Amino acid sequence: MKPIQTFSRLIVPAAAVFSLVFAAIASADEDIDTLSNALAKRFPNVAIDKLERTAIPGLYQLVAGSQVVYTDVNGRYMIEGDLIDMDTGKNFAESAKAGIRVKAIEQLSDDEMVVYQPEKVEHTINVVTDIYCPYCRKLHNEMDDYLDNNIKVRYILLPLKGKKDMEDTVSVWCADDRNLALDIAKAGGGVEKKTCPNPLAKHKLVSRQLGVTGTPAIVLEDGRMLPGYVPVKEVVKLLNQTEDKGKKGG
Repeated sequence: MKPIQTFSRLIVPAAAVFSLVFAAIASADEDIDTLSNALAKRFPNVAIDKLERTAIPGLYQLVAGSQVVYTDVNGRYMIEGDLIDMDTGKNFAESAKAGIRVKAIEQLSDDEMVVYQPEKVEHTINVVTDIYCPYCRKLHNEMDDYLDNNIKVRYILLPLKGKKDMEDTVSVWCADDRNLALDIAKAGGGVEKKTCPNPLAKHKLVSRQLGVTGTPAIVLEDGRMLPGYVPVKEVVKLLNQTEDKGKKGG
């Protein structure tokens, strides 16, 4: 009888635990439904891409387009900023934004960008650039170093300096050899004026979705964005760190 009594004692707590788990899941679902309804009433014209609980009771993460905000269950109070786990160092807002950036860049194919590709590609970066931006030119001067490190560079063109910048950027895109034309323009040389159908409007849209406010802006494979000029050695180091972390399953 003793073994049976022991077994029966185990069954009751287990059932209670499962009841608590299912109740918690149901409660969480109800909270999400409550918040979804509240947001639909407050922001009827906003498409919510993702809505989930955070590790903080009563606080929810909301992703809409390129925005990441935090709110209460009623959608009354909202906070825009970073949410960081001080024990692990994880930035939840940045993680969400990285996913948004990866999704945004997927809208552009190689044929819609100016691409510099090494014989063997180990990493790929996407760079939002402006022909007349001094630090963009500094980054472009390191192109051989990127290629030597087997890094493929895909350019998103974002002319920010007026009419001439736009005209010259279109001319680069319409050139017979875009890479050569961009090399010449980045070096301060003149490019033959041309017009043709181009993806610059799409480049501008993607740049906005990335949250770019200035050039250059480097987006790594995992969606992390490095605003401003970063030396090629630092970029290589970050890419290799990401690769090592992936191999370790971290």
